[in-house]
Amino acid sequence: MNAILSLFIVTALLPVASAQDTRTIKEWKLARMDEARSKEWLARWEKNMINDERNRYCDKAVGEDIAWLMTPFMDGFFYGYLATQDTKWVDKEVDWADCLIKRAVKEPDGYVGWPGKDPHGTQVDGLDRLFGDSMLGDAMVFRPIVLMSGEILKSPALREKYGAKAESYLKLAEQLYDKWDQRGGWRETKDGGLISVVGYYGLDKDGNWTAGLEARQDPNLAFSHPDNKANHVARWMLAMWDVTGKGVYREHAEKWFKLLKSRMKQKQKPDGTYELWNYWEPAGPWDYKPDGRSTKHWVGVHPKGGYYEIDVLGIVDAYEHGLVFTQQDLDDLITTGKALQRPWSALVPYCPEFQAEFERTMKPDSWGGLAGAPFYLWRQNQLAAGGVK
Repeated sequence: MNAILSLFIVTALLPVASAQDTRTIKEWKLARMDEARSKEWLARWEKNMINDERNRYCDKAVGEDIAWLMTPFMDGFFYGYLATQDTKWVDKEVDWADCLIKRAVKEPDGYVGWPGKDPHGTQVDGLDRLFGDSMLGDAMVFRPIVLMSGEILKSPALREKYGAKAESYLKLAEQLYDKWDQRGGWRETKDGGLISVVGYYGLDKDGNWTAGLEARQDPNLAFSHPDNKANHVARWMLAMWDVTGKGVYREHAEKWFKLLKSRMKQKQKPDGTYELWNYWEPAGPWDYKPDGRSTKHWVGVHPKGGYYEIDVLGIVDAYEHGLVFTQQDLDDLITTGKALQRPWSALVPYCPEFQAEFERTMKPDSWGGLAGAPFYLWRQNQLAAGGVK
């Protein structure tokens, strides 16, 4: 899984910025991409996407593998449609979504999931030995499904063909939210924060819970997501808010980003840069061992820079939704990225130097290009159409 993760986290995914475009778009410093290069990128991306999708992860990925294996394609189909307006990418998104959904397993509490081995991707307290459902998998794969559903319902032609499916996808996404909410998938933290957590139980060989009701509800039998995973879950909540308009999703995202910012603010330096925040921190008593002092996981900066790509992605997404983070925060992150030589791709629209580095290093026919290339081409289309002032 580490190799798969290292591939995914270099993906140059940027926030979708739907209803909030008019607020943030004027703040972009994005320059026009060379037209010939744009066409070359599109051709290379499409050839690679069509070739790579033959792996059909939608037919086999389970548990957390859904997050890392399926999502780059689901994001790619979604952004591919936005970049080209070619409905074949909608067809592919629907095909992959249907193939995933038909494999869903009904679990003891009546909700459906896609259980697999090592559902939480951590060795803490033997959680990697469980067989069960993955909140992260649900969150990451249903974000593009939800966003594509929103596009379908906005288009008369797409609604005629796929409207019923889009509505069913949204209904299922809300049921998945309910599933994790009922299972205690989020925990309140001090100062009004919120973090997504994993539970200490899964499914046995007969499809029953591996722990009784008391253990499943024990407030100390949980483990907080590291920042990167909590950001992915929060971005799902933002997508749900975008498409359904329901405040509960906004609230979940806002409370997480409030907690994330508190972790960053403590480490801001006088020169306007940040020390890199910790990959994981204890968020409540459930993250400590029985002695109440020792944490269940190491606390510190992760040596792999890609995790911070995901964190900054979440921050920019929150900012473009008008939540928690400010333009000053983005400016400070740009200053930090320059100082640390980390040209975070989520900040490309706000930093010409990062844009130049992105265009220099992005390979549209790579794993990272599956979603990163079409997103960028979509933004370039907006720029060409005069959408950015």
